[in-house]
Amino acid sequence: MKILIILPNWLGDALMATPAIEAISSAYPKAEFTFIGSMLSIEALKYHPQCVEAIIDTTKQASSRIYATYQLAKSLGSFDIAISFRNQLHSSLLLNFVNSKVSVAKKSWHSSLLVDKTTHVTQGIHLVKQYVEIIQVAIDEKISTVSPLTLYIEPLKSEKKLLGINPGATYGSAKRWYPERFAQVASKYASTHDILIFGSPNEKESANEIESILRQKHNITNLTNLAGKTTIKELIANIASLDMFVTNDSGPMHVAAAYQIPTVSIFGPTKHIETSQWANEKSKIVRHDMSCAPCMKRECPLKHHECMTSIEASEVIEAIESLK
Repeated sequence: MKILIILPNWLGDALMATPAIEAISSAYPKAEFTFIGSMLSIEALKYHPQCVEAIIDTTKQASSRIYATYQLAKSLGSFDIAISFRNQLHSSLLLNFVNSKVSVAKKSWHSSLLVDKTTHVTQGIHLVKQYVEIIQVAIDEKISTVSPLTLYIEPLKSEKKLLGINPGATYGSAKRWYPERFAQVASKYASTHDILIFGSPNEKESANEIESILRQKHNITNLTNLAGKTTIKELIANIASLDMFVTNDSGPMHVAAAYQIPTVSIFGPTKHIETSQWANEKSKIVRHDMSCAPCMKRECPLKHHECMTSIEASEVIEAIESLK
Protein backbone atom coordinates (compact mmCIF):
# COMPACT_ATOMS: atom_id res chain seq x y z
CA MET A 1 0.00 0.00 0.00
CA LYS A 2 1.20 3.51 -0.85
CA ILE A 3 0.05 6.53 1.16
CA LEU A 4 0.66 10.19 0.33
CA ILE A 5 0.72 12.55 3.33
CA ILE A 6 0.74 16.33 2.93
CA LEU A 7 2.30 17.66 6.13
CA PRO A 8 1.53 20.93 7.93
CA ASN A 9 3.97 23.75 7.12
CA TRP A 10 4.99 24.82 10.63
CA LEU A 11 7.43 22.63 12.57
CA GLY A 12 5.20 22.48 15.64
CA ASP A 13 2.09 21.64 13.63
CA ALA A 14 3.98 18.90 11.78
CA LEU A 15 5.01 17.37 15.09
CA MET A 16 1.45 17.54 16.36
CA ALA A 17 0.44 15.52 13.28
CA THR A 18 2.75 12.65 14.26
CA PRO A 19 0.19 10.83 16.46
CA ALA A 20 -2.14 10.75 13.45
CA ILE A 21 0.70 9.45 11.29
CA GLU A 22 1.45 6.77 13.90
CA ALA A 23 -2.22 5.77 13.82
CA ILE A 24 -1.96 5.34 10.04
CA SER A 25 1.24 3.35 10.54
CA SER A 26 -0.47 1.10 13.07
CA ALA A 27 -3.44 0.50 10.75
CA TYR A 28 -1.19 -0.13 7.72
CA PRO A 29 2.16 -1.35 9.07
CA LYS A 30 3.47 -2.36 5.63
CA ALA A 31 2.44 0.85 3.88
CA GLU A 32 4.99 3.06 2.16
CA PHE A 33 4.67 6.77 3.00
CA THR A 34 5.44 9.69 0.73
CA PHE A 35 5.66 12.97 2.65
CA ILE A 36 5.20 16.39 1.05
CA GLY A 37 5.76 19.52 3.10
CA SER A 38 7.83 22.56 3.94
CA MET A 39 11.56 22.27 4.51
CA LEU A 40 10.96 22.37 8.27
CA SER A 41 8.36 19.60 8.35
CA ILE A 42 10.22 17.38 5.89
CA GLU A 43 13.56 17.66 7.67
CA ALA A 44 11.92 16.68 10.96
CA LEU A 45 9.69 13.83 9.77
CA LYS A 46 11.57 12.23 6.86
CA TYR A 47 13.26 9.74 9.19
CA HIS A 48 10.03 7.83 9.79
CA PRO A 49 10.80 4.15 9.08
CA GLN A 50 7.91 3.86 6.60
CA CYS A 51 8.84 7.02 4.67
CA VAL A 52 10.20 6.06 1.25
CA GLU A 53 10.14 9.55 -0.26
CA ALA A 54 10.15 13.05 1.26
CA ILE A 55 9.52 16.03 -1.00
CA ILE A 56 9.86 19.71 -0.14
CA ASP A 57 6.94 21.60 -1.64
CA THR A 58 8.31 24.54 -3.66
CA THR A 59 5.16 25.26 -5.68
CA LYS A 60 4.63 28.58 -3.87
CA GLN A 61 7.72 29.96 -5.63
CA ALA A 62 6.44 29.06 -9.11
CA SER A 63 5.06 31.69 -11.48
CA SER A 64 1.85 29.64 -11.66
CA ARG A 65 1.30 27.74 -8.44
CA ILE A 66 -1.70 25.86 -9.80
CA TYR A 67 0.29 24.54 -12.77
CA ALA A 68 3.25 23.71 -10.53
CA THR A 69 0.91 21.83 -8.20
CA TYR A 70 -0.45 19.88 -11.18
CA GLN A 71 3.08 19.01 -12.32
CA LEU A 72 4.04 17.91 -8.83
CA ALA A 73 0.97 15.68 -8.56
CA LYS A 74 1.64 14.00 -11.88
CA SER A 75 5.27 13.31 -10.93
CA LEU A 76 4.36 11.40 -7.79
CA GLY A 77 2.91 8.19 -9.19
CA SER A 78 -0.11 6.34 -7.80
CA PHE A 79 -1.40 5.98 -4.24
CA ASP A 80 -4.00 4.00 -2.39
CA ILE A 81 -4.70 6.88 0.00
CA ALA A 82 -3.77 10.58 -0.15
CA ILE A 83 -4.21 12.68 3.00
CA SER A 84 -3.73 16.38 3.67
CA PHE A 85 -3.17 17.89 7.09
CA ARG A 86 -3.19 21.35 5.51
CA ASN A 87 -6.46 23.25 5.21
CA GLN A 88 -5.36 25.11 2.09
CA LEU A 89 -6.63 25.43 -1.48
CA HIS A 90 -3.46 24.25 -3.21
CA SER A 91 -3.29 21.18 -0.98
CA SER A 92 -6.83 20.29 -1.99
CA LEU A 93 -5.83 20.83 -5.62
CA LEU A 94 -2.85 18.52 -5.15
CA LEU A 95 -5.13 15.81 -3.76
CA ASN A 96 -7.45 16.30 -6.72
CA PHE A 97 -4.64 16.15 -9.29
CA VAL A 98 -2.80 13.17 -7.82
CA ASN A 99 -3.61 9.61 -8.91
CA SER A 100 -5.08 8.16 -5.71
CA LYS A 101 -7.90 5.71 -5.03
CA VAL A 102 -9.19 7.94 -2.24
CA SER A 103 -8.26 11.39 -0.91
CA VAL A 104 -8.93 12.73 2.59
CA ALA A 105 -8.89 16.23 4.12
CA LYS A 106 -10.51 18.54 6.63
CA LYS A 107 -13.86 19.84 5.38
CA SER A 108 -13.73 23.30 3.77
CA TRP A 109 -15.25 24.93 0.73
CA HIS A 110 -12.34 23.85 -1.47
CA SER A 111 -11.91 20.33 -0.08
CA SER A 112 -15.66 19.74 -0.44
CA LEU A 113 -15.28 20.41 -4.16
CA LEU A 114 -11.92 18.71 -4.78
CA VAL A 115 -11.43 15.88 -2.25
CA ASP A 116 -13.16 12.50 -2.03
CA LYS A 117 -13.67 12.30 1.73
CA THR A 118 -13.83 15.27 4.07
CA THR A 119 -14.68 15.61 7.72
CA HIS A 120 -15.57 18.36 10.13
CA VAL A 121 -13.04 18.60 12.95
CA THR A 122 -14.03 19.51 16.48
CA GLN A 123 -13.07 23.07 17.33
CA GLY A 124 -11.53 24.01 20.67
CA ILE A 125 -9.74 20.69 21.23
CA HIS A 126 -6.04 20.00 20.97
CA LEU A 127 -4.64 20.14 17.44
CA VAL A 128 -3.33 16.59 17.87
CA LYS A 129 -6.92 15.38 18.24
CA GLN A 130 -8.05 17.48 15.29
CA TYR A 131 -5.45 15.81 13.05
CA VAL A 132 -6.53 12.38 14.30
CA GLU A 133 -10.12 13.22 13.37
CA ILE A 134 -8.98 13.94 9.79
CA ILE A 135 -7.33 10.57 9.28
CA GLN A 136 -10.08 8.66 11.06
CA VAL A 137 -12.11 8.67 7.82
CA ALA A 138 -9.23 6.88 6.08
CA ILE A 139 -8.89 4.13 8.69
CA ASP A 140 -11.56 1.48 9.04
CA GLU A 141 -10.98 0.81 12.73
CA LYS A 142 -11.77 3.42 15.39
CA ILE A 143 -8.77 5.19 16.89
CA SER A 144 -9.31 4.80 20.62
CA THR A 145 -5.85 5.76 21.88
CA VAL A 146 -3.86 8.74 20.65
CA SER A 147 -0.10 8.24 20.94
CA PRO A 148 2.45 10.79 22.15
CA LEU A 149 4.38 12.86 19.61
CA THR A 150 6.98 10.74 17.83
CA LEU A 151 10.28 11.58 16.14
CA TYR A 152 12.93 9.18 14.84
CA ILE A 153 16.08 11.25 15.42
CA GLU A 154 18.56 10.01 18.04
CA PRO A 155 19.29 12.38 20.93
CA LEU A 156 22.82 13.62 21.45
CA LYS A 157 24.53 12.32 24.56
CA SER A 158 25.84 14.63 27.24
CA GLU A 159 27.70 13.88 30.45
CA LYS A 160 26.60 17.24 31.86
CA LYS A 161 23.17 18.41 32.94
CA LEU A 162 21.72 20.73 30.32
CA LEU A 163 19.18 23.55 30.51
CA GLY A 164 17.78 24.69 27.17
CA ILE A 165 16.49 28.22 26.56
CA ASN A 166 14.33 28.99 23.52
CA PRO A 167 13.45 32.71 23.27
CA GLY A 168 12.13 32.58 19.72
CA ALA A 169 8.74 31.88 18.17
CA THR A 170 8.54 32.08 14.39
CA TYR A 171 4.88 33.11 14.27
CA GLY A 172 5.52 36.60 15.64
CA SER A 173 6.79 38.85 18.41
CA ALA A 174 3.58 38.54 20.46
CA LYS A 175 4.53 34.95 21.38
CA ARG A 176 7.98 35.90 22.67
CA TRP A 177 8.89 36.39 26.31
CA TYR A 178 11.78 38.73 27.03
CA PRO A 179 15.54 38.00 26.74
CA GLU A 180 16.43 39.56 30.11
CA ARG A 181 13.90 37.31 31.85
CA PHE A 182 15.12 34.19 30.06
CA ALA A 183 18.60 35.22 31.24
CA GLN A 184 17.35 35.56 34.82
CA VAL A 185 16.04 32.00 34.70
CA ALA A 186 19.20 30.63 33.10
CA SER A 187 21.42 32.36 35.67
CA LYS A 188 19.54 30.61 38.46
CA TYR A 189 20.59 27.18 37.16
CA ALA A 190 24.00 27.91 35.65
CA SER A 191 25.78 26.47 38.69
CA THR A 192 24.18 23.05 38.12
CA HIS A 193 23.50 23.03 34.35
CA ASP A 194 25.29 24.00 31.20
CA ILE A 195 23.10 26.40 29.20
CA LEU A 196 22.11 25.87 25.57
CA ILE A 197 20.42 28.77 23.77
CA PHE A 198 18.31 27.86 20.74
CA GLY A 199 16.90 29.86 17.87
CA SER A 200 16.49 30.07 14.11
CA PRO A 201 18.65 32.39 11.97
CA ASN A 202 15.91 35.03 12.34
CA GLU A 203 16.00 34.71 16.12
CA LYS A 204 19.72 35.27 16.66
CA GLU A 205 19.18 38.79 18.01
CA SER A 206 17.25 37.54 21.05
CA ALA A 207 19.64 34.64 21.58
CA ASN A 208 22.67 36.94 21.35
CA GLU A 209 21.10 39.32 23.86
CA ILE A 210 20.59 36.47 26.33
CA GLU A 211 24.18 35.34 25.83
CA SER A 212 25.46 38.88 26.37
CA ILE A 213 23.47 39.33 29.59
CA LEU A 214 24.63 35.99 30.96
CA ARG A 215 28.29 36.60 30.15
CA GLN A 216 28.56 40.27 31.08
CA LYS A 217 26.04 40.73 33.90
CA HIS A 218 26.12 37.28 35.50
CA ASN A 219 29.67 36.24 34.53
CA ILE A 220 28.41 32.89 33.24
CA THR A 221 30.63 31.08 30.76
CA ASN A 222 29.25 27.52 30.67
CA LEU A 223 26.83 28.30 27.83
CA THR A 224 26.54 27.63 24.12
CA ASN A 225 24.57 29.80 21.73
CA LEU A 226 23.23 27.55 18.96
CA ALA A 227 20.90 30.11 17.38
CA GLY A 228 21.16 29.96 13.60
CA LYS A 229 23.90 27.33 13.79
CA THR A 230 21.98 24.03 13.59
CA THR A 231 20.15 22.04 10.98
CA ILE A 232 16.65 20.85 11.90
CA LYS A 233 18.07 17.41 12.68
CA GLU A 234 20.76 18.93 14.92
CA LEU A 235 18.19 21.16 16.63
CA ILE A 236 16.05 18.13 17.44
CA ALA A 237 19.00 16.01 18.61
CA ASN A 238 20.17 18.79 20.94
CA ILE A 239 16.73 19.42 22.43
CA ALA A 240 16.31 15.68 22.95
CA SER A 241 19.45 15.69 25.13
CA LEU A 242 18.20 18.31 27.61
CA ASP A 243 17.42 17.84 31.28
CA MET A 244 15.16 20.90 31.37
CA PHE A 245 13.72 23.24 28.71
CA VAL A 246 12.27 26.74 29.02
CA THR A 247 10.52 27.90 25.87
CA ASN A 248 7.89 30.04 24.26
CA ASP A 249 4.99 28.38 22.41
CA SER A 250 6.98 27.20 19.40
CA GLY A 251 8.10 24.28 17.26
CA PRO A 252 11.01 23.42 19.60
CA MET A 253 8.48 23.16 22.45
CA HIS A 254 6.83 20.27 20.60
CA VAL A 255 10.22 18.68 19.87
CA ALA A 256 10.77 18.54 23.64
CA ALA A 257 7.36 16.90 24.09
CA ALA A 258 8.31 14.16 21.63
CA TYR A 259 11.25 13.24 23.87
CA GLN A 260 9.45 13.78 27.20
CA ILE A 261 11.87 16.53 28.23
CA PRO A 262 10.80 18.37 31.40
CA THR A 263 9.52 21.65 29.97
CA VAL A 264 8.19 24.99 31.12
CA SER A 265 6.21 26.62 28.31
CA ILE A 266 5.39 30.33 28.35
CA PHE A 267 2.08 31.22 26.70
CA GLY A 268 0.66 34.64 25.91
CA PRO A 269 -1.54 35.31 22.87
CA THR A 270 -2.07 31.72 21.71
CA LYS A 271 -4.53 28.97 22.65
CA HIS A 272 -2.77 26.73 25.14
CA ILE A 273 -5.70 24.29 25.07
CA GLU A 274 -5.04 23.62 21.38
CA THR A 275 -1.25 23.89 21.05
CA SER A 276 0.34 23.08 24.41
CA GLN A 277 2.69 20.12 24.75
CA TRP A 278 0.86 16.89 24.02
CA ALA A 279 1.14 13.94 26.42
CA ASN A 280 4.22 15.21 28.26
CA GLU A 281 3.63 14.58 31.96
CA LYS A 282 6.75 16.63 32.75
CA SER A 283 5.30 19.84 31.33
CA LYS A 284 4.18 23.05 33.00
CA ILE A 285 2.50 26.07 31.38
CA VAL A 286 3.08 29.59 32.67
CA ARG A 287 0.39 32.01 31.50
CA HIS A 288 -1.96 34.67 32.84
CA ASP A 289 -5.67 34.92 32.15
CA MET A 290 -6.23 38.12 30.19
CA SER A 291 -9.42 39.67 28.84
CA CYS A 292 -7.62 40.25 25.52
CA ALA A 293 -6.06 36.79 25.22
CA PRO A 294 -5.86 34.59 23.32
CA CYS A 295 -5.88 37.15 20.51
CA MET A 296 -3.85 34.96 18.09
CA LYS A 297 -2.12 38.05 16.68
CA ARG A 298 1.50 38.12 15.50
CA GLU A 299 2.02 41.46 17.28
CA CYS A 300 0.13 42.86 20.26
CA PRO A 301 -2.74 44.90 18.75
CA LEU A 302 -3.10 46.89 21.98
CA LYS A 303 0.63 47.73 22.13
CA HIS A 304 1.03 46.75 25.81
CA HIS A 305 1.85 43.02 25.42
CA GLU A 306 0.63 42.49 28.98
CA CYS A 307 0.10 38.77 28.47
CA MET A 308 3.91 38.49 28.40
CA THR A 309 5.13 41.54 30.34
CA SER A 310 3.15 40.38 33.39
CA ILE A 311 4.98 37.03 33.56
CA GLU A 312 7.94 37.25 35.93
CA ALA A 313 11.08 35.12 35.95
CA SER A 314 10.19 33.98 39.47
CA GLU A 315 7.03 32.28 38.13
CA VAL A 316 9.02 30.33 35.56
CA ILE A 317 11.60 29.32 38.18
CA GLU A 318 8.78 28.14 40.45
CA ALA A 319 7.41 26.02 37.58
CA ILE A 320 10.86 24.51 36.98
CA GLU A 321 11.18 23.62 40.66
CA SER A 322 7.80 21.88 40.57
CA LEU A 323 9.08 19.55 37.85
CA LYS A 324 12.09 18.36 39.81
